[in-house]
Amino acid sequence: MPSHLLFSPPIPDSAIPLLTWSGLAGCADSLALANSIRATNRFFVIVTVDTQTALRLEHELAFFLQGEQPILYFPDWETLPYDVFSPLPEITSERLKTLSSLAHVKRGALVVAISTLMHRLAPREHVLANSFSLKIGDQFNVELNRIKLESVGYQCVSQVYQHAEFAVRGSIVDLFPMGSHVPFRIELFDDEIESIRTFDPDTQRSLEKIEQIQLFPAREFPFTDAAIKQFRQAFRVNFPNASEKNTLYQDVSKAIAPGGIEYYLPLFVEQTATLFDYLPDSAIFVATDALVSTAEQFFHEAEERYEQRRYDVERPLLTPQQLFLSADELGDKTQRFVKIVISTQASNDSICKVLPDLTVNPKLELPAFRLQQFIESFSGKVLFIAESAGRREALLERLRQFKISVKLLDSWQAFLTTTERLCLLVAPIDQGLILNESDGFQALALIPENLLSGEKAQQKRRRLKSAAKELEAVINNLNELTIGSPVVHREHGVGRYLGLQTLTIAGIPAEFLSLEYANNDKLYVPVSALHVIGRYTGMSPENAPLHKLGGDQWAKAKKKAIERIHDVAAELLDIHAKRALKQGHCFQVENTDYQIFAEAFPFEETPDQLSAIDAIIEDMASGKPMDRVICGDVGFGKTEVAMRAAFIAVQNGKQVAVLVPTTLLAQQHYQNFCDRFADWPVRIEVMSRFVTAKQQKEIADALIQGKVDIVIGTHTLLAKDLKFQALGLVIIDEEHRFGVRQKEHFKKLRNEIDMLTLTATPIPRTLNMAMSGLRDISIIASPPPNRHAIKTFIHVWQDAEIKEACLREIKRGGQVFFSA
Repeated sequence: MPSHLLFSPPIPDSAIPLLTWSGLAGCADSLALANSIRATNRFFVIVTVDTQTALRLEHELAFFLQGEQPILYFPDWETLPYDVFSPLPEITSERLKTLSSLAHVKRGALVVAISTLMHRLAPREHVLANSFSLKIGDQFNVELNRIKLESVGYQCVSQVYQHAEFAVRGSIVDLFPMGSHVPFRIELFDDEIESIRTFDPDTQRSLEKIEQIQLFPAREFPFTDAAIKQFRQAFRVNFPNASEKNTLYQDVSKAIAPGGIEYYLPLFVEQTATLFDYLPDSAIFVATDALVSTAEQFFHEAEERYEQRRYDVERPLLTPQQLFLSADELGDKTQRFVKIVISTQASNDSICKVLPDLTVNPKLELPAFRLQQFIESFSGKVLFIAESAGRREALLERLRQFKISVKLLDSWQAFLTTTERLCLLVAPIDQGLILNESDGFQALALIPENLLSGEKAQQKRRRLKSAAKELEAVINNLNELTIGSPVVHREHGVGRYLGLQTLTIAGIPAEFLSLEYANNDKLYVPVSALHVIGRYTGMSPENAPLHKLGGDQWAKAKKKAIERIHDVAAELLDIHAKRALKQGHCFQVENTDYQIFAEAFPFEETPDQLSAIDAIIEDMASGKPMDRVICGDVGFGKTEVAMRAAFIAVQNGKQVAVLVPTTLLAQQHYQNFCDRFADWPVRIEVMSRFVTAKQQKEIADALIQGKVDIVIGTHTLLAKDLKFQALGLVIIDEEHRFGVRQKEHFKKLRNEIDMLTLTATPIPRTLNMAMSGLRDISIIASPPPNRHAIKTFIHVWQDAEIKEACLREIKRGGQVFFSA
C-alpha cells in the first residue's frame, strides 16, 4: 500500500464488498485502520490471529485516534478449552462491559482474537436485561436492590474487596460492579441516593465524587433459580449416563459455581448466541488472510482436548460444536459483512518500509553512528517514541548526549501538524516504520526506543499507579485469625483457634475466644484479654504442636528461648552499636555508565521497583552503612533491584557477596548475573557444591587479591577462612532461610559494610526491626503487567499437564520459566 493511502485508505462498500490491504510493515496496519475509523461513519470489527496482536492493535489505535472514537477490546478467557479454571473476575468484568457497550455503539472499533470470537455466548438479553445504572437522586430501596444484586450473581459480604461484591452498612452501600476498575460507595438519605464516591478497597477510604455508575451482571451466563433448573434438565439430557450424585451436578444444584463452569454455558440457556449477534449489520469486518487456517487450528485443538478428557465420569463434557463455532460456521457468519483482508505477504512495491538497524552500541567509539547517519540521510520528519514519561526523559537525555535535539509533543496529531523535523512523545508502540514521500504527503519515520537499545519486551500497562500497600496494612493482616489456625497464649502456649463463643458468667453474657489444646482440652479467653493471644509463626499451621494445659512444656520452652534471646540480643546490640558509630563508604553513581546499565534491562521497571532503586542509591551514597530489606512477591523484580546495587558497588571498586540458601538458586543467580553484566568488565564467580574444592580455593584466592568483583554462593560464603580484599556490599536472598547469626556474620567482619536483604516472606523479627527503625524496608507490590496470582499444584510428572500449563501461559502472552 502506498504511504499516502495510509492516511486515506480504501474502504469496502456494497459495490466492492472485499478489499485487500498489503505491504503494511511495522505499525502501519494500526495507522491505516485508525484513519479508516476516523473517516468512516461505521463500526469496525478487527479480528487478530492471537491475543498479543489484539492488545497491540488496541493500544496503537487508541494512540492514533486520541479518544476521537471508542476502541473496544473483547478479552480472551485466558483458559484452554475444557479447563477446570474459571476466568479471572477482572477479565469477565471487561468482557461484560464490552458486550453491553456493543448494544449502543455506532462508530469506533472492536478488537478481538479469532479464538475468542469462536466461543459461543449467552443471549444478548442476559447482558442487556440485567444491566442497569444508578445516579444521584435515584430512589434506592436497600432490600429490593439487595435481592436484585443477588439475582444477577453479586455476593453480599462484610467488606468489599473485589468484583461482584457488595456490602450494606446502614445507609451506606459499598459496591464493586463488573466492568469497573474501582468500587463505589453509595450514601443514602432515606431511600434516595445522596452521593456516589469511588473508594480504595485496601484502605476503605472514600475518594472522588461521581454522578452515575453502570452495573452489569456478575457472570456471562444466568445463574438464577430458573437457570439452574434449566441446567439440571439439560444436564440429564446431554449426559443420560451421569449419576445424580455427580459432583458438578450437585454443586450447581446448590447454587455453587465450580471452576470451569463456563464450559457448560449452553446448559444454562435455551439457545446460545455468538459475538456476531452483538454486532451491527453495517459493521466492516477486518481480518488477516490467516483467518481460516487459524480458526481451523483452534477448533482442531479443542477437538483434541475433548477426546483426551471426555471419559471423566465426574466431569462429562459438551462437544466442541456445542461450545465453539467451527471454521466453516465462522466463515458463514462473516458473509453478511463487507470485509478488509490484511495480507501477511510481503509486498515489493510498498512505500511503507521497516526501519533499518538503528541500535546504539555503547562499546563503539561513535555509539549512535547508525542513528545519526539515518537522520542525516532521511529527508522527512522523525518521531522518537518512548514507552512512558520516565522513559521519555531518559531517552531525551540520551539523545542530547549524541547531539540530537528533539521537540517534546503530547499527541500524534501534534506531530503531523508541527514543522519541527525531530520530535519525541510517549506512545504504546514498539514497531516502527518508514513512510516515504508520496502524492504530497511528507516522508515520516517512527522510531520506538526499543529499536535503539535492542529488542525489549513491550509492556502493555493498564494500571500505572503503584500497588505498594502501606506497611501498617501488611502488619494488620498478620492479626487476622481463621477458624482452625494455631495461636499462642502467653501463659499456656500453642493452641488452636475454634472461633468465638458466647458464655454467661455470673449472669452476664460475654464473648470468648475458644482455644483447643492437647487431649481436646478447651481454654476460653475473654475478648477483652485479646492482648495475651499472638499468631503462631512456626511450622505449617496444620502440623503445629499443641501444648498440654497445666504442663511444664511451655514454661521450659519459654525459659530456654529467653536465655538464647538474651545471648543473641547482646551480640546484635553490640554489632548495631558499632555500625551506628562507623562511617560507611559513600558510593558515587556515575550517571552515564549507570544509565547504560539500567537501559539494558529488558523490561520497564514497575513503580515500586523504581522507588526501591532510588532508596538504595540514596542509602549507598549517604555514608551510613545500609541495612535495607526489599520485600516483594516472586517474579516482582527484586533481583534486578539487587543487580543495580551490585553495579554501583563494583563501579566504586568494591566487591559484592550474594548469599543464597540453595545450590540451585546460586546457579540461577550466577547465570542471571553473568547475562546482565555480560557487556561490562566484571568478573563473577559462584561457590557451591557444584564447584570443586580446587576451584573454590582459586576463587577464594582471587577474592583476597581483588580479582573477583561479584561472588554468589550458599553457606560456603560464611566460612571463617574466606576473606575479601574490599567487600562493600552483601546481598542476602530469601533471608528467612538463614539464622540470625548467619545473617549478621558479614556485619561482624566489617561494621561499615552495606547490607541488602531480599525476601518474599519477611519474618516477624525483620518486620519488627523495620518498624522500630533498626532496618529500612522497601515493598515491591506492583506486579509486572498481566501478572496473575500464583497457583501452586503438586502433581506427578505428566507431559500432558506440563504442556497444558505452558500453553495456557503462552496463549495469553505470558512467559514460562521451566526448571526440571
